[in-house]
Amino acid sequence: MPDDSRIEALRKRLQKDPGSIAFAQLAEEYRRVGRFDEAIEVCRAGLARHPGYLSARVTLGRALLEVGDVESAQRELAEVIRVAPENLSAIRGLADVHRKRGELPEALAQFKSAFEMASPDPTIEQIVRDLRRDAVAPSASAAAPQSAATQRTVAYLERWLEAIMADRRSRLYGAHA
Repeated sequence: MPDDSRIEALRKRLQKDPGSIAFAQLAEEYRRVGRFDEAIEVCRAGLARHPGYLSARVTLGRALLEVGDVESAQRELAEVIRVAPENLSAIRGLADVHRKRGELPEALAQFKSAFEMASPDPTIEQIVRDLRRDAVAPSASAAAPQSAATQRTVAYLERWLEAIMADRRSRLYGAHA
């Protein structure tokens, strides 16, 4: 139970120093193991003391999205992007907000933005361009059902971006990320 021991250590650290920024790590750990309500609670308490802590705001937005509070999630993630327009986690979170709403063109625009920042891979850029051209015609309504090919491509792009972000987290935080 490595997740439980890490969570417990972070919880104790925060208990000893309620003003610590360890709240962000604890909330992210809660979110990763599916304890979304606890992640939200910890984020809100910590952000009351540290309102400019953007990674905590991203964690809050992602947890809110998981519990179905799409509007609040969008507000949190949009605030991060307002302050840090190249925050990949916030961009991906907003793409997920749009996807949950069935706003495929907006979701694809966010994913395209993230891919352009994440890697200068021309193949991926071409996939995103083709997907936007072929799957999202300007005359298509936002409510139109996604084709199976579009769904598969979006799922692939999401997995690809998550792998990049996981690699960056592990480089930044070490093996515990």
